[in-house]
Amino acid sequence: MQLNRFTITLALVAGLAASAVGAQAPSVTFDAARLRRIDTVMQGFVDQGKIAGAVTLVLQNGRVAQQGVYGWADKEAGKKMTFDAIFRIASQTKAITSVAAMILVEEGKLGLGDRVSSYLPTFAKATVASQADTGRGIAPAKRSITIRDLLTHTAGISYGTGALVSPLYEAKGLGPAAGYGWYTADKDEPICETMDRLGTLPFVAQPGEAFVYGYNTDILGCVIERVSGIPLDRFFETRIFRPLGMNDTYFFLPQEKRDRLVAVHRVNESGTLVRADAGARGQGHYLDGPRRSFAGGAGLVSTARDYGRFLEMLRRGGELGGARILSPTTVELMTTNQVGTLLSTDGLGFGLGFQTTDRPGAGGSPKAVGTYGWGGAYQTSYAVDPANGLVMVLMTQHLPNVPSPTGDRFTNLIYQALVPRPQAAR
Repeated sequence: MQLNRFTITLALVAGLAASAVGAQAPSVTFDAARLRRIDTVMQGFVDQGKIAGAVTLVLQNGRVAQQGVYGWADKEAGKKMTFDAIFRIASQTKAITSVAAMILVEEGKLGLGDRVSSYLPTFAKATVASQADTGRGIAPAKRSITIRDLLTHTAGISYGTGALVSPLYEAKGLGPAAGYGWYTADKDEPICETMDRLGTLPFVAQPGEAFVYGYNTDILGCVIERVSGIPLDRFFETRIFRPLGMNDTYFFLPQEKRDRLVAVHRVNESGTLVRADAGARGQGHYLDGPRRSFAGGAGLVSTARDYGRFLEMLRRGGELGGARILSPTTVELMTTNQVGTLLSTDGLGFGLGFQTTDRPGAGGSPKAVGTYGWGGAYQTSYAVDPANGLVMVLMTQHLPNVPSPTGDRFTNLIYQALVPRPQAAR
């Protein structure tokens, strides 16, 4: 069996290797033979029909250690995957929005303790739903929701799909009426209109009392628009994408790049992977939609190469290729657990936009302490491991309800390939 591999281009190597810094190299390196197990396993998943296709990218100290291209961008059309394929990254958008917010914090235009209601007035009278003897009880929030609450997902704001609140959210075009809850690409209105409406709905926990995953970062995107005075897509383009050379990352894809967008796949009744239907629970509106809702929580499309550059900027302490996006102090703050055990009692925490690994074996993963990352609903994932100088990106494209073993296996295969450098072993 011949693996569907992509040959590393000189331009890619030059662009990433030139960004490597003269910091002390990690005491580990990759065993090439062990690293090639990624190819065998990923291609095996394709051959077994567990995934349609994938792209992988691993950097160590800014240099390409591994990249692979497997399977199909569109299986039914017989279109093979390519390294420059563009993927819906869904909640991986949150990391970029969080960085954008911290740019404004660094400029003194936004504060972590600022009340969200200062920017979205409907949040001034936030309420919280709870189960009561009569059904649903609704009470005022005990305190104001802050920017820090949004970044740490401790505002008590869900995606509105739980039985307690879903009828109320659906009536406002959110929750069950928004794809899997987080989807707004089909809305013919700016994101701030949607989030202003959200502020009139009850949330599901009191601010600061629980980790609740939901519309927090979409609200944050609206805050960025109102503080900066420009739409979120322009803020991203001018302050993050252009400085970092992220030339294939967008909310809505330009028509000339439409052929590079990977098809979303689903499992049919017979258990076979097929192309998903159109619409919010399928291919989405990233090509032919209204192009008005710039959703900071789940709206972007990108490539492995672009997202790898974004992560490499973070690994380097906020700078890449001479473009400083954030200070090292801010990056450390963002990637350090800020929620204690609200997310997990198993050694996983959450910083300002990122899940953190706080002890060996947290969450059953081999990731080193200090690693941070997250993933997207279409089963993309990423992680940055500062201790070992690693950036890890996995791109695939399946509906959220399609079980996939790729994420955990990819991580395990990376770490089993790390071995001591020869000089460290002597």
